[in-house]
Amino acid sequence: MRARQLYLFSRHHPLGSLIGPRSRLSQHSSGRTRTIMTTSTISLKIFLAAAREALAAKPAERSLPLTFVVGNESADLDSLCSAVVLAYIRSHIAPKRLHIPLSNLPRDDLALRNELVPVLAKADLKASDLITLSELPQELDPKDTEWVLVDHNVLTGNLKKYESRVVGCIDHHVDERAVSVQATPRVIETCGSCMSLVVEHYADAWRGLLNAKLPSIATTNNPVSKHLTQLAQVALAPVLIDTINLTNAAKVRPEDSRAAKLLKTELMHDDPNFDPNAYYEQVTAAKEDLSKLSLRDILRKDYKEWENCGIKLGVSCAVQNFDFLLEKAAAASPLGIGNGPDVLLRELRSWAQEQALDIASVMTTSNNNPGGEFQRHLLVWGLTGPGKQAVERFKKDNTETLKLTQWNGGLLDEQGSRHAWRQLDLESSRKQVAPLLRDAMESAGANL
Repeated sequence: MRARQLYLFSRHHPLGSLIGPRSRLSQHSSGRTRTIMTTSTISLKIFLAAAREALAAKPAERSLPLTFVVGNESADLDSLCSAVVLAYIRSHIAPKRLHIPLSNLPRDDLALRNELVPVLAKADLKASDLITLSELPQELDPKDTEWVLVDHNVLTGNLKKYESRVVGCIDHHVDERAVSVQATPRVIETCGSCMSLVVEHYADAWRGLLNAKLPSIATTNNPVSKHLTQLAQVALAPVLIDTINLTNAAKVRPEDSRAAKLLKTELMHDDPNFDPNAYYEQVTAAKEDLSKLSLRDILRKDYKEWENCGIKLGVSCAVQNFDFLLEKAAAASPLGIGNGPDVLLRELRSWAQEQALDIASVMTTSNNNPGGEFQRHLLVWGLTGPGKQAVERFKKDNTETLKLTQWNGGLLDEQGSRHAWRQLDLESSRKQVAPLLRDAMESAGANL
């Protein structure tokens, strides 16, 4: 039976040229659907479907190299949204090659990220529309790929085998010098949200999409205006979340302020009822709701790891404090509330063993403290001989720097291996603390 073509983009649409005829969407007698390029609308949903189709094509039918945009392994809101927005923009500008946004986590882990729900809803998306590691073909040869990194500047884990194929990077972490100086773009600067760097670097391209696609962008019911407004709302979420709605002076940089202003005042046209403050509160409430997550889920939700000198470190971040984690641990224990510390530490040890860690760390941020005070808590646990040496070196070198004070009378401490602190230096997040831990690992590794 002859295939019936279902056009989504015209042949002359930018995505039509960059995906090519092999990525067309057609309805076969079997009921199987394949993607083809069609109308001039710029829908994120259609874009993601086209990217998924290109990735799922048979090896012989792929247009190579496949170009990926991928965030870091913690797969937080900034990483996930930045990958989607950057891939979308780069796919629509010269040389108009499809960039596949890859969420750096298994598909099952998307369910842990409640904060994604209200953000994706702004673009009529669901988590199922995103492309994850679970969809990445295992047989994909590195030479058949190119990678643009966002919200990190070195590939880790199962993606490390592609590190020689990195062609671009936009990041706001410490530069680990793994990305070639020839990479384009190569933007590694400190700011509150990586998305701010994405927006600022591609502001002219974004404006170009607006100006090129419509003679009257501000008219209502204009599909191009609607879809680019949705893109701007997706982009705004991590900027607001990572800067506490632009109120955290320690986090906000000029790039964040400029990006937020651009997104709110210039790039949103179709939603006069959009309230950025209400949006921030909605996403924050979803992010801080850990009630349905197990301790293991909390430990793995926002997790990153590093290896230096043969010592492996894993850092889990949580948006509730140690008291919350102990209460959850106690509730999970059949023996009653007094076993909260034992249960929490047992779960952390189990997670560390699962990840083969020498050092396990938990960092928390929370406003659920007396008087609504914002606090940071930090736990560092050396589980092996080298790990213990590194932890003690970290303690010696950074107690004053980070203004660390013992948490709750040493309830979670173990002499020589495990320390739980209240971190009075509120400006230092994982971006700042992880490099200090890695410095301690290098010092310990040099003495092995």
